[in-house]
Amino acid sequence: MATLLYRLGRGALRRRRLVVALWLVVLVVAGLAAATLRGPTASNFTMPGTESQRALDLLAEQFPAASGATGTIAVKAPADGQLGTPQGQAVVQELVQEASTLPGVVGAVDPLQVGAVSPNGRYALVQVQFATGGDEVTDEQRAAYEEVGASVEAKGWQVAPGGEVLGGEPEIGSTEALGVLVAAIVLIITFGSLVAAGMTMLNALIGVGVGMAGLFALSGVIELTSTAPILALMLGLAVGIDYSLFITSRHRQNLLEGLSPEEAVGRAVGTAGSAVVFAGATVVIALAGLAVVNIPFLTVMGLAAAATVTIAVLVAITLQPALLGFAGNRVLPRRLRSAVDAAAPNDPVGEETLPVEDRSGFGFRWARFVTRFRVPVILVSLLGLGLLALPTPDMRLALPDASAATVGSPARVASDLTTEGFGPGFTGRLAVVVAGDDAQATAAAVPQVTAMIQRTENVLAVAPPQLSPDGRTALLGVIPKTGPTDEATETLVHEVRDAVGGVKGAEVLLTGATAVGIDVSEKLSDALPIYLLLVVGLSVLLLMLVFRSLLVPLKAALGFLLTVAATFGITVAIFQQGHLADLVGLDTPAPLVSFLPILLIGILFGLAMDYEVFLVSRMREDFVHGDSAREATISGMGHGARVVTAAALIMMSVFGGFVFLDDPIIKSMGFALAIGVAIDAFVVRMTIVPAVMSLLGDRAWWLPRWLNRALPNVDIEGEGLREHLTDRTPTRV
Repeated sequence: MATLLYRLGRGALRRRRLVVALWLVVLVVAGLAAATLRGPTASNFTMPGTESQRALDLLAEQFPAASGATGTIAVKAPADGQLGTPQGQAVVQELVQEASTLPGVVGAVDPLQVGAVSPNGRYALVQVQFATGGDEVTDEQRAAYEEVGASVEAKGWQVAPGGEVLGGEPEIGSTEALGVLVAAIVLIITFGSLVAAGMTMLNALIGVGVGMAGLFALSGVIELTSTAPILALMLGLAVGIDYSLFITSRHRQNLLEGLSPEEAVGRAVGTAGSAVVFAGATVVIALAGLAVVNIPFLTVMGLAAAATVTIAVLVAITLQPALLGFAGNRVLPRRLRSAVDAAAPNDPVGEETLPVEDRSGFGFRWARFVTRFRVPVILVSLLGLGLLALPTPDMRLALPDASAATVGSPARVASDLTTEGFGPGFTGRLAVVVAGDDAQATAAAVPQVTAMIQRTENVLAVAPPQLSPDGRTALLGVIPKTGPTDEATETLVHEVRDAVGGVKGAEVLLTGATAVGIDVSEKLSDALPIYLLLVVGLSVLLLMLVFRSLLVPLKAALGFLLTVAATFGITVAIFQQGHLADLVGLDTPAPLVSFLPILLIGILFGLAMDYEVFLVSRMREDFVHGDSAREATISGMGHGARVVTAAALIMMSVFGGFVFLDDPIIKSMGFALAIGVAIDAFVVRMTIVPAVMSLLGDRAWWLPRWLNRALPNVDIEGEGLREHLTDRTPTRV
């Protein structure tokens, strides 16, 4: 593979104008396709095969009027008992009339007629039924709904429109640009050259632009959840910058060794590019592997992110060499350019001018310290990660509801007002669908179902049934005493399903946003151990191919598990338990979003293997060429520490930029990924790994002969390339 990539890099530099032109054409075409073919994103999370989803499908088929999105307008009178006065009733009727005439609304229910009034006569809930599902409600319809009740508020009343209809797409704003800005600063410091930093950033942005444009162009034919483009952008930016960083760093090193720009690029793509392809492949495989969980929205999220990573790899090994060809020696710091220009062809620049080869640098000093005190270092690191992982067993998963939304947002105001007047159960009402073969069977089953539910613990009330026009389908509203993400509500859902499972003559299904969230979370929780086993097994196999070793892959897999456990622990402590929540701008602690753990495992797996390959491949290279195990470990760390540190800081900056978003889902994803990268890069890969490698010594590279013969040679370190170049003498151009 290294030889093939070597030729690709040289070819891209020779035909750099054509390569740049082709990528620009792809970017423009993808942009035009996105502008013309872009479809809406979905804010709901469907789960085919679950009871809640079957109930929704049944409603859409037999009771379409009740299958559209719903809204709940919370109303608060200026004083207690005012809803019982003629003046108060007139105000409520005015609001109901206004809501029923909103665009896209089928009708609104008068709370005075159905008893949706608080005991103190101050709060009321107006139910609003839309004709279409939440994802089909237009922005104009949603805006009109949010502005309802302006005339009522002018009279001193408080009106708060809420409900599932307010679910929208998270917006990307200027705060995420801070992460990109920090990444640019890190690149400038790392390279000491604006040209090198600018090209690396430009390369990554073009790749992200192509990936995101292609993704939005496909959104017209596939259903994207609102978080899928955010995840793709987050990951595409981070890996795009990192992959370009690796290749540019190796290219600069080759130039300082006296190679011509063409030869330097070829060898950079052949060596560092091999690591990039391998790292990108692991990320893609892990993300595409989400399809085995068999959850459609998660599969789409994984494939969308995998596509942007694939494009980032392609851009890094084709466009980056072309841009490096245009830059020439300007990718080097100014003080090194003259030394390179003055050197005779093929004569390396003296080591005194080459900072990365200075063995007194921090990377070498840290490697010597870690290998010298390897046992204490390992024990302290394990103890620290173990303490960070302590909250992990308490992790709870759920789909976030309005009570966890940003304070002051319309959804949060409505949720708080509803809880204030009626209790938390009214913000997560359940829906029971009773469907009989005929109207008589349904009519006979409804009283039985109602009685069974009323006898269930934690049920506050059961609303009167709504019947479909043919009378075959009935919809019962069930109000729990606890909130949507409360453990007691989850227990209630299972108890209700068990209680009504024996009703004869009709099919009884429990659904609603709360039930859907519980079903999604449980299915994801069940799939998590299987997916983790798949990822860990894959990491062992891939690293065995790369390093021709048994112990190195096992060590890498155990390190990955430490990273995951510690990351989960910190995220649970902050986002679920509320410790230091103010530092990340979190208003309300809540259970983690149900798909966060499985996504985190998939993404961190690829990134962990990225750093593992970059550091350990240099260790193996030096060991194979005669260095002792300890010397090889120090050399690999010393040469790779600067680049891995820069890559990790860039990843953390890009992911951390998303912590500033208000959306709690994106905030938790950005935080978990940033912390996970920090732990894996600085604690696991740059501390535990060299300590363990020096402790293992020569045994780290042991592999049974029969297994060595059976495994294919993927040549990540470029051994085949070195043999190919042995008889060649590069010339400067």
